Amino acid sequence: MAPPVAVSPLIKTARYSALIVGIFYGKRRYDYLKPIAAEEKRIEEEEKKIREEQERIAKQLAEANEDTILK
Repeated sequence: MAPPVAVSPLIKTARYSALIVGIFYGKRRYDYLKPIAAEEKRIEEEEKKIREEQERIAKQLAEANEDTILK
């Protein structure tokens, strides 16, 4: 096996620069998307509560309309 080749300082600098830029970009993107996701989650929870309430009411109505031996 051949000995490792020395990597150019320009290439090293470019790689670390790209890494740092990527970290900063990811942080900014995360900070941008986080409030949007929180709002979507809040809306989804509200819709879930409404849907569960409607299902509960429908279930109560179905039980009330059910034929029983007491009729």
